[in-house]
Amino acid sequence: MNLTISGHHLDVTPALHGYVTSKLERISRHFDQVVDIRVLLSVDPIRDKDRRQKAECSIHVKGKDLYAESVHADLYAAIDELADKLDRQVLRYKDRVQEHHHTPMKREVV
Repeated sequence: MNLTISGHHLDVTPALHGYVTSKLERISRHFDQVVDIRVLLSVDPIRDKDRRQKAECSIHVKGKDLYAESVHADLYAAIDELADKLDRQVLRYKDRVQEHHHTPMKREVV
Protein backbone atom coordinates (compact mmCIF):
# COMPACT_ATOMS: atom_id res chain seq x y z
CA MET A 1 0.00 0.00 0.00
CA ASN A 2 1.39 3.37 -1.06
CA LEU A 3 0.44 6.31 1.15
CA THR A 4 1.00 9.87 -0.08
CA ILE A 5 0.20 12.78 2.22
CA SER A 6 0.53 16.31 0.91
CA GLY A 7 -0.47 19.75 2.11
CA HIS A 8 -1.87 22.80 0.35
CA HIS A 9 -1.15 26.08 2.21
CA LEU A 10 -0.04 23.83 5.05
CA ASP A 11 3.15 22.12 6.19
CA VAL A 12 2.59 18.44 6.91
CA THR A 13 4.32 17.94 10.24
CA PRO A 14 5.46 14.53 11.47
CA ALA A 15 2.62 14.65 14.02
CA LEU A 16 0.03 15.17 11.26
CA HIS A 17 1.64 12.47 9.14
CA GLY A 18 1.55 10.01 12.02
CA TYR A 19 -2.05 10.86 12.86
CA VAL A 20 -3.24 10.35 9.28
CA THR A 21 -1.29 7.11 9.00
CA SER A 22 -2.77 5.73 12.22
CA LYS A 23 -6.31 6.63 11.14
CA LEU A 24 -5.95 5.07 7.69
CA GLU A 25 -4.46 1.81 9.03
CA ARG A 26 -8.02 0.85 9.96
CA ILE A 27 -8.93 0.79 6.28
CA SER A 28 -6.11 -1.54 5.36
CA ARG A 29 -7.10 -3.84 8.25
CA HIS A 30 -10.65 -4.14 6.88
CA PHE A 31 -9.68 -4.60 3.25
CA ASP A 32 -6.27 -5.87 2.20
CA GLN A 33 -6.56 -5.05 -1.53
CA VAL A 34 -5.84 -1.34 -1.13
CA VAL A 35 -3.26 -0.33 -3.73
CA ASP A 36 -2.78 3.41 -3.30
CA ILE A 37 -3.96 6.13 -0.89
CA ARG A 38 -3.52 9.86 -1.59
CA VAL A 39 -4.37 12.39 1.10
CA LEU A 40 -4.51 16.15 0.59
CA LEU A 41 -4.72 18.38 3.66
CA SER A 42 -5.48 22.03 3.01
CA VAL A 43 -6.29 25.29 4.73
CA ASP A 44 -8.42 27.78 2.84
CA PRO A 45 -7.58 31.29 4.09
CA ILE A 46 -10.60 32.87 2.37
CA ARG A 47 -13.38 30.69 3.82
CA ASP A 48 -15.08 31.33 7.13
CA LYS A 49 -13.40 29.99 10.26
CA ASP A 50 -15.93 27.20 10.86
CA ARG A 51 -15.26 25.43 7.54
CA ARG A 52 -11.63 26.27 6.95
CA GLN A 53 -9.68 23.00 7.33
CA LYS A 54 -10.18 20.42 4.58
CA ALA A 55 -9.04 16.82 4.26
CA GLU A 56 -9.46 14.94 0.97
CA CYS A 57 -8.54 11.38 0.16
CA SER A 58 -8.68 9.14 -2.88
CA ILE A 59 -8.15 5.41 -2.51
CA HIS A 60 -7.39 3.07 -5.36
CA VAL A 61 -8.55 -0.46 -4.54
CA LYS A 62 -8.57 -3.42 -6.84
CA GLY A 63 -11.14 -2.51 -9.47
CA LYS A 64 -12.36 0.88 -8.21
CA ASP A 65 -11.40 4.34 -6.98
CA LEU A 66 -13.01 5.71 -3.82
CA TYR A 67 -13.05 9.40 -2.86
CA ALA A 68 -14.09 11.31 0.24
CA GLU A 69 -13.59 14.77 1.65
CA SER A 70 -14.29 16.45 4.95
CA VAL A 71 -14.34 20.11 5.98
CA HIS A 72 -14.17 21.20 9.61
CA ALA A 73 -12.87 23.98 11.85
CA ASP A 74 -10.23 21.61 13.31
CA LEU A 75 -7.95 19.63 10.98
CA TYR A 76 -7.78 16.63 13.31
CA ALA A 77 -11.59 16.48 13.43
CA ALA A 78 -11.67 16.67 9.63
CA ILE A 79 -9.23 13.74 9.45
CA ASP A 80 -11.37 11.72 11.89
CA GLU A 81 -14.50 12.37 9.84
CA LEU A 82 -12.64 11.53 6.63
CA ALA A 83 -11.43 8.21 8.05
CA ASP A 84 -14.99 7.30 9.10
CA LYS A 85 -16.36 8.09 5.63
CA LEU A 86 -13.65 6.09 3.91
CA ASP A 87 -14.09 3.17 6.27
CA ARG A 88 -17.81 2.99 5.45
CA GLN A 89 -17.09 3.16 1.71
CA VAL A 90 -14.45 0.44 1.86
CA LEU A 91 -16.66 -1.88 3.92
CA ARG A 92 -19.58 -1.32 1.52
CA TYR A 93 -17.32 -2.07 -1.46
CA LYS A 94 -15.93 -5.17 0.26
CA ASP A 95 -19.44 -6.49 0.95
CA ARG A 96 -20.45 -5.85 -2.65
CA VAL A 97 -17.41 -7.73 -3.99
CA GLN A 98 -17.89 -10.68 -1.63
CA GLU A 99 -21.62 -11.02 -2.39
CA HIS A 100 -20.84 -11.15 -6.09
CA HIS A 101 -18.60 -14.18 -5.73
CA HIS A 102 -20.91 -16.57 -3.92
CA THR A 103 -21.02 -20.29 -4.62
CA PRO A 104 -23.90 -21.53 -6.77
CA MET A 105 -26.57 -23.74 -5.23
CA LYS A 106 -26.49 -27.45 -6.03
CA ARG A 107 -29.39 -28.78 -8.04
CA GLU A 108 -31.03 -32.02 -7.09
CA VAL A 109 -31.64 -34.48 -9.89
CA VAL A 110 -35.02 -36.19 -9.62
